[in-house]
Amino acid sequence: MTADANMAQTAALIGDPGRANMLAALLGGEALTATELAAIAGVSRPAASEHLSKLTQGRLLTVTSAGRHRHYRLASAEVARVLEALMTVAAGQDPGRRATPRIDPALRNARTCYDHVAGRLGVALADALVRCKAIILTPDAGEVTGVGLDLLDSLGILLETSRRSKGLLCRPCLDWSERRPHIAGALGAALYRHMFALGWIEREKGRAITVTPAGRRGLAGAFGLDF
Repeated sequence: MTADANMAQTAALIGDPGRANMLAALLGGEALTATELAAIAGVSRPAASEHLSKLTQGRLLTVTSAGRHRHYRLASAEVARVLEALMTVAAGQDPGRRATPRIDPALRNARTCYDHVAGRLGVALADALVRCKAIILTPDAGEVTGVGLDLLDSLGILLETSRRSKGLLCRPCLDWSERRPHIAGALGAALYRHMFALGWIEREKGRAITVTPAGRRGLAGAFGLDF
């Protein structure tokens, strides 16, 4: 099969509305069961199983078994990046629509994007790290500076490999609701894990994130953010 045919086949898998809803739900990074995904997609359980089989065979999803249950998640960060990019493109297709798509305010404020933070919080973190020269972001790439590595150390985010491969640590991810980049890559994932472990953020139902009172204090102290 040619590269063009492979691309068309993958696009067809994503293009079905039911499968697109399932994939979007899995952008939160969690593993969900077929029953949960059927409810999200608004399809029957047998139809969901057929969709999930196609997505797994197409290498967009992976599946693991735990007792009687099978849990599905996105196959890789690359799949998540493709989906986020498609959502950004789709949001701007109709010139008659608002520049910012109509989404749940909680999701726009803060949400997960696979393994990192997105929404207003994610963009604010990226801006703060650029301002203090901790990272350098271009439209296509990112780099953690020496200042950034020292900041990570001071916050207790120890990424020993980063000093040998700092250019691979950080990557911009265009935020589909804010139309500006948030931070992905190893740095984005480490920041998310760190904030979650400290109780600065809490997961809500779906992809939404809530910033806790401790998080507001922590974000102000560590990054100068009033959130």
